[in-house]
This record gives sequence, structure tokens and C-alpha cells, in this order.
Amino acid sequence: MTTITVRNLDRSDERRDFPHGHIDVLAVDGHKLDRAVFEPGWRWSESVRPIAGTDLCEFDHFGYVTSGRMHLEMADGTGADIGPGDVVVCPPGHDAWVLGDEPCVFVEMAEPVASDYGRAPGTDQP
Repeated sequence: MTTITVRNLDRSDERRDFPHGHIDVLAVDGHKLDRAVFEPGWRWSESVRPIAGTDLCEFDHFGYVTSGRMHLEMADGTGADIGPGDVVVCPPGHDAWVLGDEPCVFVEMAEPVASDYGRAPGTDQP
């Protein structure tokens, strides 16, 4: 028999806190999904770089912005502003920061991000 599985991100399996934000991770039938909440003042190079230990974010992101705004900037200086309703693909090698005074909420379907984003390399702890 085929079964429908329903889970709610408000009851995530794991929450990872970092300065000016957090990520909620949810596993559903072998798939992972995350919801990242980036508060005003969040910037990857200040809030996550110390955790990641890399100069730039080295994750490939694919997700949807539900609220707020953010600027993404690649190592070569090219960038884009994203906001509500935008579907975003951002390759590794970028910085990012919240624009304005509203949290940016980003829901992402990329398995490696949900597995490891906001976690110190080589650990299973945030």
C-alpha cells in the first residue's frame, strides 16, 4: 500500500543556531529539507564562516524565499538580490547577507545543505 507522509517544519528533527539565525532540519521518508531563518544583521562571512572554516560558503543552494530579502555575492563580485517568491540556485563560492530589517526565510531542498549547513566540519554536532 502507498502511504502519504506529512511532517511540519515547526516540529523539525533538529535546530542549528548560529549568530543572527538558525536552521531547522526535517527528514521525511529519506529526504531532507531545511528552513533557514536569517535575522537582520546576519552575514555568512561573519555568522557562519567561523563554523564552516572556509573563506566563502561552499554549499550549492536550491531553494525558495518565503519572506525577507538577501544579497548573494560570488567570489568574482557578481551578485543578486533575492526576495519573497524567488526560487534560487546559488553555486558554491559565495557570501550572503540580509537586506533590510525583516528576517529572510529560505526553504531548501538540497540534501547536503540540510545535512551539514551550520555544522562544524567533521562533526555531527552543530
